[in-house]
Order: sequence, then C-alpha cells, then structure tokens
Amino acid sequence: MSSFKSIPGTFDILPDGQTSGGDSIAPSRVWQHVETVIRQVMALYGAEEIRTPILEPTELISRGIGQLTDIVSKEMFAFERGGTNYVLRPEVTAPVMRAYQQHHLDQRGGVQRLFYIGPCFRAERPQKGRYRQFHQFGLEIIGATDARADAETIACAVDVYRALGLNDFKIRLNSLGDAESRPRYKEALIAYIKPFSDQLSEVSRNRLESNPMRILDTKNEKERLLLKNAPLLVDFIDEESRLHHDEVKAHLSAIGLSYVDDPFLVRGLDYYSRTAFEIESESIGAQGSLAGGGRYDLLSVELGSKKVIPAVGFAAGMERLLMALEAAELVNIPFGRLDAFFVALGDEAMKWTFPVAHALRAAGIKVGYDLSGRSMKAQMREANRQQARQVIIVGDDELASGIAQVKDMDQSTQRSVPFDQLTNQLTDKE
Repeated sequence: MSSFKSIPGTFDILPDGQTSGGDSIAPSRVWQHVETVIRQVMALYGAEEIRTPILEPTELISRGIGQLTDIVSKEMFAFERGGTNYVLRPEVTAPVMRAYQQHHLDQRGGVQRLFYIGPCFRAERPQKGRYRQFHQFGLEIIGATDARADAETIACAVDVYRALGLNDFKIRLNSLGDAESRPRYKEALIAYIKPFSDQLSEVSRNRLESNPMRILDTKNEKERLLLKNAPLLVDFIDEESRLHHDEVKAHLSAIGLSYVDDPFLVRGLDYYSRTAFEIESESIGAQGSLAGGGRYDLLSVELGSKKVIPAVGFAAGMERLLMALEAAELVNIPFGRLDAFFVALGDEAMKWTFPVAHALRAAGIKVGYDLSGRSMKAQMREANRQQARQVIIVGDDELASGIAQVKDMDQSTQRSVPFDQLTNQLTDKE
C-alpha cells in the first residue's frame, strides 16, 4: 500500500465515489452526467467550448482580477521559472478574455458565446465546499452591450440547474454602475464605516483600506447590523447604468425569472461593472452560492486592449452544484451496464474470447471478460458486479460445437446461440 495520499484540499474522483475531508465526493459517472447536461444546455444557447491552459502568466491574473483582491494577495499558487512568473489559474474569465484578444475572435463575426468546464486552483484553507483544486463551468458572452446578454447569461445558468432537477434557488441582482460610479460610492462607504472600524473583524478592517466594497459581503451578523444604514450603491450609479439595470430586470421578468434586488451584492473582482448577480441555494448551508457573475466591460482594457470589449458572464462551482444535487437526492445516476460478459472456461476459451469481444465492441456492444483466469463462480460474481445484462459462457464443449450458452441475467433464462449469431442476438437488446 502506497504511503502517498492526495494533497489536502484536493480529491480523487473515483468510479464509486468516496469521502474526502468529511465531504462526500460523487462518483465519476455523476460528474460525467453533470458535464453532459451542461454541454447540452450550452448548445441550446449556441455557445461553443473554449479550453484555456491551467498555467497562465501571473500578471494576467493580477491585472485582470485586481492586485488588492483576496485571490491575488493571498490565494494564488504562483511560482517563477527562468525569469517568468506563472500561476495556476484561480478563475477562467481573464484567461478567456486573453484568448479572445490573442486569437482575434472578434474576427469570427458577431457576438461570441464561449463556455468552459475545468479545474481552478486557490490556496485557501480547505473547508466544506471549498478546495485548493476545484472545478468551474461558466459562460462568457463577449461583444454585446445589450441588456439581453446580461439576462441571457443568468437564464443560461438557471437552465443548467433546472435541467439537473434543481429548483430550490434564488437570484440576487444588483448594478455596480460604471467606472466613475464605484469610486464615488467607495468614498461614501469608507466615510460611513470608518467610525465603526474598531468594531470590525480583522478581515473587514483590512478590506476597509484595500477593497471596502467587499465588506458588504460579510456574513458576520454584528457587521451586517453596522451596515444597515450604509449608503447604497444604487444611489451612486449613473443614469445609463440605471436604465441598463431596469432593462435586465424587465427581460428576466419577461421569461418568468424572479429575482431579489440586493443593494449590498458586490463582486469581489475589480473588472465588474453594471450587472452583478448570484444564484444561491439554501440547501447547501451558509456557503450557499451556486454561481456568480456579471458584466465586466473593464477587463479588456486592463488586459491591454485599445478599446473596450463589452462582456458578461458567469462562473459556477461544480462541487457546490454536486452538493446541492446530493441534498436534493438527485445524484442517483445508474451504473453503466455491460451488454454482455464472457465467462471463459479454460485457456482455449480465453484465447477465443479476446478477438470475439473486440469484434463485438466494434459493433457498439459493451463487453467485458475476466483477465485473471478465475473460476466460473468468480467470473459470474464479476458479471454481477458489472451488472451485465447477459453472460456468454464458453468452454471446450462450446468451442467444439460452435454454440455458446447465453444467460439473460434479468430474466434468469438461458439459451444456446451459435457463434455466428452472437452479434445479432446482443444487438437486439431488450
């Protein structure tokens, strides 16, 4: 037995699932099911997949997300090699915008709808629902200023959850205004909070100087009471942003999506402007956020573009989604059954089985067989474990007659089938 174990804050995804750090990790077939549904929903929106490297330049992330954010200041896995600074990507939006600009995707014509599924990395203290390696999926709509793009982004995220059977969630919505709105609001917020600074937690005191809007995210009840009469961002945003926000809400209402207007909702990343939203589920406890996103028109310029490239998107945690599915008892994805399992008795039967099984697989039939030369009883147990629909028994007598014994495991019936008819018999599945 190896003395090595997975690093804390990471986990293996196994065929049968497991428990890691007290959390239940779904089996690989559940992950595959969720990823398939995500791809199906994205296809309905005309979104195309993009895959960016896990390794990115450190400056891309620090400029894209913001030097003063917790992610950049505390949570990046960063290193230097050969005079170049690298980081394991902590999120995917900045890499997608980098790829959009690098490969001139605007020249493809029209608005680009790009989705992704993949791992991200943050040097966080592992806790329930939070890992050092975690998985995100998301959608980025690049090239549209229209409020319908914002509403469509939210609708797409909701459709993924609904397609998986989740309906216990709520949408929180806010507008962050434009590049001029936020500095005015930050100034007013700091002026309001400073007299209470001695009552703030250490985390919030640090944020007061570096990123005061993040204090609005606090889950500390004492701090939430202090913020009860704080100035509201909505009172500081420009008129154009206000109209945009009203349009987003009207589009959501037009498709029957209800939302909560939350003036304290902010995004922790510096590139957001105007629309900000979160989708939350009460079924997964205090850390109830399933997805978050919004408009980030400012990111393109931060990454070197000479012009603003309008963009809006969302990112969602796969682990949080799987927690919600488990709470709703929606993770019972059936094991992928074999169509047939060969029970080969003797060396000659085992040799015969190999090319025959290969030919059946080429015909699209899922086939298994024993690789250990075990007894008939042990091979039948293995057929049961793999939930084979039918068992094909071949020994010396069957080889001599050219007729296999085929047992239907569901019906507990057995019949004789000539070798040259096996493909037809197995293709005609009940």
